[in-house]
Amino acid sequence: MIGFASAAPALLPILDWETKQRMEFRLSPELQALSDEAHAVGRRAAERQEIREDSWLIGTSLDFSEELAQRGWLGMTWPVDQGGGGRTALERFVVFEALIAEGAPVATSWFADRQIGPTLMQFGTQQQCDRWLPDIISGTSAWCIGMSEPAAGSDVAALQTSAVSVPGPEDGSNTGGWVVNGQKVWTSGAAQADWCYLIARTDPSAAPHAGLSEFVVDMSSPGIEVRPILDATGNAHFCEVFFSDVEVPADHLVGTLNGSFKQVMRQMEHERGGIDRLVSNRALYLDAVQQADMSDRLIRNEFAALESGYIIGRLLVLREVLQQAPAGFSAATKTICTEFEQRVAEFCVRVAGAEAMCSGRVARNICYAPAYTIMGGTTNILRNIVAERMLGLPKEPVRRDS
Repeated sequence: MIGFASAAPALLPILDWETKQRMEFRLSPELQALSDEAHAVGRRAAERQEIREDSWLIGTSLDFSEELAQRGWLGMTWPVDQGGGGRTALERFVVFEALIAEGAPVATSWFADRQIGPTLMQFGTQQQCDRWLPDIISGTSAWCIGMSEPAAGSDVAALQTSAVSVPGPEDGSNTGGWVVNGQKVWTSGAAQADWCYLIARTDPSAAPHAGLSEFVVDMSSPGIEVRPILDATGNAHFCEVFFSDVEVPADHLVGTLNGSFKQVMRQMEHERGGIDRLVSNRALYLDAVQQADMSDRLIRNEFAALESGYIIGRLLVLREVLQQAPAGFSAATKTICTEFEQRVAEFCVRVAGAEAMCSGRVARNICYAPAYTIMGGTTNILRNIVAERMLGLPKEPVRRDS
């Protein structure tokens, strides 16, 4: 039972109780064909993986990254004049929904494709795009994101890693570049990354949110030490990264000096509202359903609730993909989807029963599941964002006179 036979069940129909007719949001024939192709590709790749869950984080494979590139599945929606595929957001959605749901090892190229490329195109120079986008599109470069720190998890404005300008030899400008010192933590994929998209403090005298800048840092630079962190599941994709007098060229500054806070908020929109936040453990769930005792009405009720939750989460992600969601709504999308993933993990444990205490995919996933609502911004922080920035609720409780 721990292994679960791999087979996807038919989903329960959604009925219009007025007409008793099935209602569905169907993909066009072209999108359905693309989805079917991606499922087949992902299934073949996943067969070579011991663990299929969380493949966008722990499933590293340079070979598969290059296969994605050969299929035109990296930079799919990027402009053609930037080397991208010029395809629709829905096409990218169905491809990566299928790949991640199957457990294909997409982690090597995931961060770069999901947010680094779009961030460079929005805030970087053409020279920077010309330098780094081709390797992302070809699947030959891996990236990590240097954001969280030991004393600054979800609070970006509290970052203390510093980047100090080095004057040029003649005019006193910073043409000499920057020197970075500090520490990052929970940096996924840092041990395999070629480049780090780093957020550092460049003006210590400015307000906390106003003195940050963004840099592209070569991970092979002298002074960088990467220490993988072994988590409760035995995996080490999280890392600590130490920067000791790391030299960064001046032209590696991305966007506006001391303007990172606005840029990173846009970058988080790419990170929080994607399909990866809904289908991390979809493969395990589909396998668990095959073993579930559907004669148990409690199991049936939970199955129905999870199927409904999946449909709701998918529609929320689609709103983000189609840019129909309000600004900042990705905080709500991530909260709903990652809490759903935790319920999926709990369901799989109940199906497995006592065997869930043994080693295997179910045991691993229930140990990993708390991370879903922490990484990328904790649920508490995201609920505050929704309350304050979207609903306009007061930061302090309203006091009533007795």
